[in-house]
Amino acid sequence: MIDVSTGPLGTELEALASTLRQSVVEVRTRGTGAGSGIIWSADGLIVTNAHVARTEHATIVLWDGRELDGVVTAHDPRRDLATIAIDPGSVTLVAATVGHPTDLRTGDVVVALGHPWGVTGSIALGIVHAVETRRGAPRWIRADIRLAPGNSGGPLTDARGRVVGVNTLIAGGLGVAVPATTVSRFLEQVQARRTRSTSRAA
Repeated sequence: MIDVSTGPLGTELEALASTLRQSVVEVRTRGTGAGSGIIWSADGLIVTNAHVARTEHATIVLWDGRELDGVVTAHDPRRDLATIAIDPGSVTLVAATVGHPTDLRTGDVVVALGHPWGVTGSIALGIVHAVETRRGAPRWIRADIRLAPGNSGGPLTDARGRVVGVNTLIAGGLGVAVPATTVSRFLEQVQARRTRSTSRAA
């Protein structure tokens, strides 16, 4: 956890970044450039933005430079979310720890990690500007944090390194992230559709 009140902040940030980098990938697609993605589960499920994963196939670059082939398995432009499946084979993937955006408050410290302008594993520090809600559920997380092209699809985390959102765009000088609760609902709906399709096929 980052303690902004005591201790060398730079050292704590570097320790947090070293941990987060293992769960953040670079997503490369033909014709649409590169963005970031989050290892959501160790079996090879990657979560990113829909505007990052616009093609059927993608190259996934792990934190240590290894490249794996990925297939886009779900795509939701409305929520700007997509999933990519990779076969890790003998590679051990480190899944991100997912937090609860409902716990965020204005002024809380947040961290973004991604690959802006091709700079691998860049980290940015900011504070929560607002958590917009709809029917009591987080809809968007807005943070006063420096993001750039290449951060899209990467994680926004709390001070403990838990993913609370997926960075998606910059609006009014603020970073905007899709809350982790929205990602969870998206994944549940994707799984439900697959289950129904399997049942019909049987």
